[in-house]
Amino acid sequence: MARDCSSAPAGATAQEPGARHRSGRVAIVAGLLMIALTARLGFWQLDRAAQKQALQTQQAQHAQLPALDAATLARTPEQSAAQLQRTVQLQGRWAPAATVFLDNRPMAGQVGFHVLTPLRLDDGSAVLVQRGWAPRHRLQRDLLPPVHTPDGPVSLQARVIAEPSRLRELGAAVPAGPIRQNLDLATAARETGLTLRPLVLLQLDAPGQPPGTDGLRRDWPAPDFGIERHHGYALQWFALSALGSGLLLWFGWLRPRLSSRNDPET
Repeated sequence: MARDCSSAPAGATAQEPGARHRSGRVAIVAGLLMIALTARLGFWQLDRAAQKQALQTQQAQHAQLPALDAATLARTPEQSAAQLQRTVQLQGRWAPAATVFLDNRPMAGQVGFHVLTPLRLDDGSAVLVQRGWAPRHRLQRDLLPPVHTPDGPVSLQARVIAEPSRLRELGAAVPAGPIRQNLDLATAARETGLTLRPLVLLQLDAPGQPPGTDGLRRDWPAPDFGIERHHGYALQWFALSALGSGLLLWFGWLRPRLSSRNDPET
């Protein structure tokens, strides 16, 4: 008895268009999600750039305000955040025994140290001052550069910053010794026993005086808020979103229609 073998292949071929349609719908949904996600990430980066731009504008306005003194300088973290980039005029005495040299800080293409020393104020408190930059010896890495620190009262002009520049450390930090990789205010207060204000001052060259008389350079760069980096990230996300849109348009709409025109059975 002869068997009709044509029904199984016909049934299999009848299911192929449905399977293709289902897989095509899944690909379209996935493509739409990818386009929406990458576009959202692009707008998020633009929003972050706008926030940084507003912060930069605010701190630029702070720099134009009258200089702070010891009485108006912040005593709480909330006050210090509101005083970032404000100029300061202070009198006090250095605590040279507590000087710290932050290593691997380049300036003008040369490796050196950021030199930080607490300044004792008349009210008994102190403030950590990033005094300037000094070059590192090329052969003896542990040789401290000569830095002139006056013994008596000093007057300085500075700018308020949140904390010293920080580098990534591999392994546990070793706080002992004058040469460090990083230094935070809590560590400085604990080691020195001083009542430190919750901020750091970036010392500036005094007007009318030749720079570098104390062996330190103060060619401080302008604060980098990373605005251009956010714009670059946004461009990358929008490019991916545009690429996804182009692929979806081609594989989800143009290519199927071109194939149907060329298929004689349709």
